[in-house]
Amino acid sequence: MKKILITGGAGFIGSHVVRLFVNKYPNYQIVNLDKLTYAGNLANLTDIEKKPNYEFVKGDIVDAEFINNLFCKYKFDGVIHLAAESHVDRSITNPLEFVMTNVIGTVNLLNAAKANWLQIPSHIGTDGKEFRFYHVSTDEVYGSLGETGMFTENTGYDPHSPYSASKASSDHFVRAYHDTYGLNIAISNCSNNYGSYHFPEKLIPLSINNIKNNKPIPIYGKGENIRDWLWVEDHARAIDLIYHKAKTGTTYNIGGHNEWTNIDLIHLLCKIMDKKLNRTPGDSAKLITYVKDRAGHDLRYAIDSSKLQNELGWTPSLQFEEGLEKTVDWYLQNSEWLNNITSGDYKKYYEKQYSKR
Repeated sequence: MKKILITGGAGFIGSHVVRLFVNKYPNYQIVNLDKLTYAGNLANLTDIEKKPNYEFVKGDIVDAEFINNLFCKYKFDGVIHLAAESHVDRSITNPLEFVMTNVIGTVNLLNAAKANWLQIPSHIGTDGKEFRFYHVSTDEVYGSLGETGMFTENTGYDPHSPYSASKASSDHFVRAYHDTYGLNIAISNCSNNYGSYHFPEKLIPLSINNIKNNKPIPIYGKGENIRDWLWVEDHARAIDLIYHKAKTGTTYNIGGHNEWTNIDLIHLLCKIMDKKLNRTPGDSAKLITYVKDRAGHDLRYAIDSSKLQNELGWTPSLQFEEGLEKTVDWYLQNSEWLNNITSGDYKKYYEKQYSKR
């Protein structure tokens, strides 16, 4: 049985990846490693927590000794590395925390993988080819685009925030371990995700919650910043393909070919919410409130995912309007999750349950 370590598996994207792998590959043992910070929540995985091929481990990737012991205990065949500090505003307030998790944490994992896959007697002569370290990154490492053009895998790095700088650094370390030590790696850089289980300080779930509760919808600047949005379950499918089929050392961009200005997205969301809540059309849009733009706010991201589509056959499965409506439905049907997530009620409950095991 293959043993796959998925880091950050209790977070937004990570929980969808864990769920996909646990359900799709019953012959894999999936170990979910998560620190359970503000964005990691075991309530995201209640539907699979009792599956025989799933195990949760609480821990911090910054702790090198812990990571080394974890590799020795489980003898992983692969790593899908999603654990990261990811909120730009938080990185502006506390950049060192992002350096520690996103850079040092990644290097700790790389060192453990190298030691276990390339330097022990049973693996001599294999060059670690049967093992894979897959690093999940962001399109923000590329910086900002003008009115035209798209990020490709050959776009030069130009990070503008402490968050994107830390992710760019981790990308470079992953490639360096491939070039220097021959570690079998793959990297993906993805556009903005949306969907269920998204932490409610992010734009779409925050706006859904505020609209529902008749609170202001904060929009940075004039709302002219443009993002390429991808349904999180399509991202998980892409991760599955890349992990299993990418050639070693390969990078893939993952995007939805789905650009929206923040203000146009919010107007669409308000329209959907008015319909779902039986409000008069235009009522929710009255909640839009413009706030001071944040420092280093990139104007536009757009991903060219044609390499992934052409080489591995991946395509997005949903149009944005359909995906956004499905997302709204999920949050309205799971209001208890949304209301309690920030209070920590679910986190405390599920941490207590796991401490008994």
